[in-house]
Amino acid sequence: MSILYHLESTKVPEVYRTIGREYETVVVKPNVRSAVREVTSSYEAKALYSPEREKMSTEINQHIVTAVEPRGVVVERMLLRDVGLPVRLQQAIQEKLSAEQEAARMQFVLLKEKQEAERKKIEAEGISSFQKIVTEGINENLLKWKGIEATKELALSGNAKVVIIGAGKEGLPIILGGDTSPAAPHPPSGR
Repeated sequence: MSILYHLESTKVPEVYRTIGREYETVVVKPNVRSAVREVTSSYEAKALYSPEREKMSTEINQHIVTAVEPRGVVVERMLLRDVGLPVRLQQAIQEKLSAEQEAARMQFVLLKEKQEAERKKIEAEGISSFQKIVTEGINENLLKWKGIEATKELALSGNAKVVIIGAGKEGLPIILGGDTSPAAPHPPSGR
């Protein structure tokens, strides 16, 4: 941290007489350290890396001004330049931030999975409903009718040779001798 300060001109003789020329060591530095400890102890360490840092800086400045101005030192400006935390504390902060990010990512993944499960449930309900409607609409008479229609189409087709009606397992037609290429005639047998 940097502090721009000067002695109040009317109090210079008193400062030299009561404190001495070492007023920086006796008054300024101890009060700065005290203010920093007092203010930062009321914040979480991660506040040093967040927008709360500016608020903290203002509070430190107010504490310093309150402590040193009555002693003849005028604080012009206090700058919080760099915050040096112990390596272990920095690691702990980074680990906590990483854990919070991982937790947020997992929340997102869980939400996405829940949405996908809900989508699949809705899809399954739709398929089930469709199958129920189709199953209820299909009966033996409908199947026979569809068989008759198919038989009619085959009978009209150039591919059908012999259609036996009513001879199948369910009374549906049996089709024999279907030719897949009506334009190609059979070659005559040579025997």
